[in-house]
Amino acid sequence: MAEENVVFVGKKPTMNYVLAVVTQFNSGANSVVLKARGKAISKAVDVAEIVRNRFVPTLKYGNITIGTETLQSDKGETNVSSIEIEMRRE
Repeated sequence: MAEENVVFVGKKPTMNYVLAVVTQFNSGANSVVLKARGKAISKAVDVAEIVRNRFVPTLKYGNITIGTETLQSDKGETNVSSIEIEMRRE
């Protein structure tokens, strides 16, 4: 999968990420991966559901991967949850 088919979900409004995913599919992508960490995980799930229910109802979920990433900060190491949601055109 090409790196341009990945949308990193963060602090921006939810509809910005929905637009990014829909744009990827409209430009010919067969699959897009949503990636998020920490508090943005729930927003990534919201983005996936909005895209699938309102904009591209023919999409299916592919691999959904959850995990933990270790981040370095000035206070030491911190564990942060992460998720990857693959959405595919079928």
